[in-house]
Amino acid sequence: MYSQGLIGADSSTTESEEFLKTFQARVDREEKIEPNDPMPEGYRRTLVRQIGQHAHSEIVGMLPEGNWITRAPSLRRKIALLAKVQDEGGHGLYLYSAAETLGVSREQMTEELLSGKAKYSSIFNYPTPTWADIGAIGWLVDGAAIMNQIPLCRCSYGPYARAMIRVCKEESFHQRQGYEIMMTLAKGSDEQKEMAQDALNRWWWPSLMMFGPSDTESTNSDQSMMWKIKRFSNDELRQKFITATVPQAEYLGLSVPDPDLEWNEETKLYDHGEIDWAEFKAVVKGDGQMNRDRLRARNKAWDDGAWVREAALAHAEKRANRQPLAQEAAE
Repeated sequence: MYSQGLIGADSSTTESEEFLKTFQARVDREEKIEPNDPMPEGYRRTLVRQIGQHAHSEIVGMLPEGNWITRAPSLRRKIALLAKVQDEGGHGLYLYSAAETLGVSREQMTEELLSGKAKYSSIFNYPTPTWADIGAIGWLVDGAAIMNQIPLCRCSYGPYARAMIRVCKEESFHQRQGYEIMMTLAKGSDEQKEMAQDALNRWWWPSLMMFGPSDTESTNSDQSMMWKIKRFSNDELRQKFITATVPQAEYLGLSVPDPDLEWNEETKLYDHGEIDWAEFKAVVKGDGQMNRDRLRARNKAWDDGAWVREAALAHAEKRANRQPLAQEAAE
């Protein structure tokens, strides 16, 4: 027996080499790991962390867009944005449910989010001052999310993989909705096109940061890829996103805010400028423009919704007490 020493495992966790080899062989055979299957503690904790962070991101991601529902420029836009925000709430619920299959409670995950202990995607700590930001979020942020999430449909953990199938289908609509908003602005007046360009300027680099630190700085990627939780490295996914998105910007007549961006004929990929990793680390640590606002809003929503949770529990308890009485009467 030996200390596992893997992601999320504490020093007291010991698992035999034979057990770890057997588990890895299942993963290598592309077998889905299910909740009641034996699994390394490091694998379980890695999934709890990743799925929990993913769920939190969906819930917090409702805030910057929800703020624009009543201010959207037409009834059609309001309805579409309302539907999108509702989808994101549903994604959070799917993912919390997937995480619960690993033995962590939704209450614990919620407490960690509200206290600031748990992380969520740093992208949601940027402000949305104009309507074009909603288009940029749909096009760039959801586009980056799709690039990240499609491989998760083949994640080795069954509940996560199955949840992601529906999430990705809905995210594809969100991406198209955002691109359509940007297209409308880009083809509009000079002022509207300038608004679209400004949004692209502000969201481009944070969108690239969504894929996480560079491969040389990512401490978890290798193990996650060996377990087939992830299928591609951070830099691979980032490069795929850039390659797919730059032609879309060109079609809109907008300029990607990267003076070092250049097509590499040899690699058939875009070379790009250096990402400001100092900004990335600062936002992740809680020093983004909207970090405190997002957590304050989530805490307020939690407190304001206390009476709903209490009423639902009281109603469930009342129904549960009625069932034995009904059975006695029937007998």
